[in-house]
Amino acid sequence: MPNKHIIFVPGKNPKPPAPQHRDLLWRTLVEGAKRADTEQIDKLSCHPEAFHLIAWNYLYYGSVEKDISRDLPWIDALINTHAASKDDITEAKSWHRKWDRLLFTLIDHLHFLLPLAPKPIRMTAQETFRYFNNRNNVACEIRELLKQELRPLLQNGTSILLIGHSLGSVIAYDTLWELHHEECLPGKVDLFLTIGSPLGMHYVQKHLMGFTKKRSFRTYPENIRHWVNISSVGDVTALDTIFRDDFNDMLERGLIESITDHCRGIYNFYRDDQGLNCHRSYGYLVNPAVGKVIIDWWLGKPTFSVPDEKTRC
Repeated sequence: MPNKHIIFVPGKNPKPPAPQHRDLLWRTLVEGAKRADTEQIDKLSCHPEAFHLIAWNYLYYGSVEKDISRDLPWIDALINTHAASKDDITEAKSWHRKWDRLLFTLIDHLHFLLPLAPKPIRMTAQETFRYFNNRNNVACEIRELLKQELRPLLQNGTSILLIGHSLGSVIAYDTLWELHHEECLPGKVDLFLTIGSPLGMHYVQKHLMGFTKKRSFRTYPENIRHWVNISSVGDVTALDTIFRDDFNDMLERGLIESITDHCRGIYNFYRDDQGLNCHRSYGYLVNPAVGKVIIDWWLGKPTFSVPDEKTRC
């Protein structure tokens, strides 16, 4: 087996039981990589043991788990859909999604407007507040789950792809900061891949580990080699899709080798009984834009790009 490991940190909400959730994520990840490179996919697909899920959601939501049977037919449909339809594209670009994005942007700077927001936006904001408030030490316990996975891999010089979806990207960022600045752990994550991430939000950045200590040697995590951020059209959680400007100090100070954003023309076409969900992790993973970044990393290619450079923000 190659000395490579993929670690996935999911976003908020209750998830299916961890083994089943892991299998579904692996299935869509492999499908996305296959769509990006059909000739080389066997080199990745035969190593499911290299894929690790950080199942933090049970700490956050207790014993509440999602019924996996609800997801299976929709994931089957996703696997059998190879591109966004005209209806998907129209809906992702619809006026109500643009309105939600505008409202979310205002709330990101003017928090007193939150009660006016639609329920999905309020719930997303409240879950983020809960993480940063660290009630009952839950955020620390969540990060410890990821640290337990990362410590031996970093110490052994393993090549690591760390994928953070949604709130999972915030958890991953904070964890890397703590491992470097508080534990002084050697080693670096080869590639940090964020999908549907809120790390560009003003409120989130105000509460990230070290981020407010501008120009301090403790401002950023220093254990990331490359960072690729991918966001789909219509994903309101990925409010600010360009991370290279917000984290440009990392580049200028030589703390990271590259930060690349991809957001143009990328569609998450996952659908379920609630309709189109531009944010769902399965929809991101099955997309060849995400798949190409993953398969390129697995094959040891020197750059991490998506199929069409026009997708770069």
